[in-house]
Amino acid sequence: MRISTRIAVAMLALAPLSACGESAPEQAEAEAPTGPVLVLKETDAARWTSVSAEVSTVDQAQAIARIPGILTTLSVGEGDYVKKGQVIGRIVDSQLGYQGSAYGAQAAAAQAQAVAAQAELDRAKYLHDNGVYSKARLEQARAAAEAAQAQVRAAKAQQQAVGAVAGQGAVVAPATGRVLAADIPAGSAVAPGMPIATITSGPVVLRLDLPESLAEEVNVGSSVIAEGIAGQDGSLRGTITRVYPSVTAGQVRADARIAGLDSKLIGRRVAARVESGAHKALLVPENYVTTRFGVDYVSLRSEDGQIATVPVQTAPSGEEGMVEILSGVSAGDTIVATGSGAEE
Repeated sequence: MRISTRIAVAMLALAPLSACGESAPEQAEAEAPTGPVLVLKETDAARWTSVSAEVSTVDQAQAIARIPGILTTLSVGEGDYVKKGQVIGRIVDSQLGYQGSAYGAQAAAAQAQAVAAQAELDRAKYLHDNGVYSKARLEQARAAAEAAQAQVRAAKAQQQAVGAVAGQGAVVAPATGRVLAADIPAGSAVAPGMPIATITSGPVVLRLDLPESLAEEVNVGSSVIAEGIAGQDGSLRGTITRVYPSVTAGQVRADARIAGLDSKLIGRRVAARVESGAHKALLVPENYVTTRFGVDYVSLRSEDGQIATVPVQTAPSGEEGMVEILSGVSAGDTIVATGSGAEE
């Protein structure tokens, strides 16, 4: 009687455990992903190559010194906006002042000689008319007066030439834009051809330095993605507008027009990716990939409906909302959407 009672108690104690064992598969089945499914297949995707880039302008003009002398004033600095033809500095050559004074004195002396020669011509003409001087004497006086006038014109021309050279001491902005560099301080000695200021000209572009191996693959119209632009949280997209037909130090330059590019940081280096052809790739929406502790996973469904979480290697695709799977799964596999791709 006691043995039967113990058996009954043991069976009652095992009953809840048996019930728990039966509910476990049901719970595991409920936790399996039930989102949209996607059969992987290879598609043509753009090949993206990382390159270095610089925020620049279409052209850069230099305001240069045209005469030697001392830079007495420079009224602009980096970041200032100037207009074409605006005087931004002045160069003074003290020797030009002395030369101008000397030519001015020569012009005054020549003018005095011309006045005396003209008076002599008038007297010779009067005496010739009254039969005192011969015609030869009159012609001699006329030639002397004309020579004196020529000396006056020559002296004045030399004086004007000195003034014109002195006028070239004005440093003029060659284009409308923003001053990028103005490194020479006022009071410095300058020589002809020395750049006083560098001024940006034209619209802002992203200037790319491409390896020469990409010269045949990157063309006008190719897409560009710039990252790390100041004031922008994400990336900016644009297109190639010009590829320069020359190779320098193994690199080819190209300009890309990107909307929203900040013009306040001309010369800033940024990271960029340029479209350089196409290749076969596995592209999937971002919500099919889950990141946990820095590792990307997808939910792979087998033919019998079983779900397995497998790690994959991914890369940005260049298409918004899509990622490229490099390894871990292959074309023909079926994956299940599990979330938004956020890291857990």
